[in-house]
Amino acid sequence: MKRIFLFLLTNFAVLIVLSASMSVLGVGRFMTANGLDLTQLLIFSAIIGFTGSIISLLISKWMAKQSTGARVIDPQAPANAKEAWLVDTVHQLADRAGIGRPEVAIYEGAPNAFATGASRNNSLVAVSTGLLTSMTEEEVAAVLGHEVAHVANGDMITLTLIQGVLNTFVVFFARIVGYFVDRVVLKNDRGVGMGYYATVIACEIVFGILASIIVAWFSRQREYRADAGSANLLGSREPMIRALARLGGVEAGELPKTFEASGISGKRAISAMFASHPPIQARINALHAAQRI
Repeated sequence: MKRIFLFLLTNFAVLIVLSASMSVLGVGRFMTANGLDLTQLLIFSAIIGFTGSIISLLISKWMAKQSTGARVIDPQAPANAKEAWLVDTVHQLADRAGIGRPEVAIYEGAPNAFATGASRNNSLVAVSTGLLTSMTEEEVAAVLGHEVAHVANGDMITLTLIQGVLNTFVVFFARIVGYFVDRVVLKNDRGVGMGYYATVIACEIVFGILASIIVAWFSRQREYRADAGSANLLGSREPMIRALARLGGVEAGELPKTFEASGISGKRAISAMFASHPPIQARINALHAAQRI
């Protein structure tokens, strides 16, 4: 969840800075005497939209390390037996998945783990100290398999492409609405006024929030795929089921029907649309319902 939040936050910040900079510098001549040149506006929007998401992807490992304080383990000189096991397990899973061996890191915090990176062969897998101390080795291996599956599935690349397309439409439609408000509502016929800029900023925020709902939906689907990927890498779905149950704080067979991850109380809650992870019960049920692994 932290990885997705950081990606979206960085992407949004870069999007705003690029948009403002290009407007100030006069890049993207989409306003003409006859109105908006929609072709030029679309090109302008795509440049800003995809640049923002690509920059976010390229610095994702650095951002993750800085934000969590993750310490990368030297695979040639692990500090102890636990670190040696961790590196060896991640490397074995990466070899099975057919990807480059990720960097492996540990950070202080409650039970959690994440994977990030610009490509399948340039990634980082990090686990918290809380996860290492609260789970068995088999359960930790299942979580590591889940993260390696994210990398193998190319989830960060796909997320970048989806975010780039959504950014493009956010920038595009924000300027169309801004132009409409400035010319039609405020009756400004001399260039563009403050109404245009204020409307563009407001629309980018609103449209950006709506776009994040789509990104969150994709994120929830990729969690199911990563759970299944972990089961395939380990040759059994039971370790992942037990790890999920451990994260949920309940036994796998005794999950209450209303239980959902991250404090979400039910599908009717508006926050469920923004959740990057499905309810733990739903993930366990999906593994149980899958064809036997």
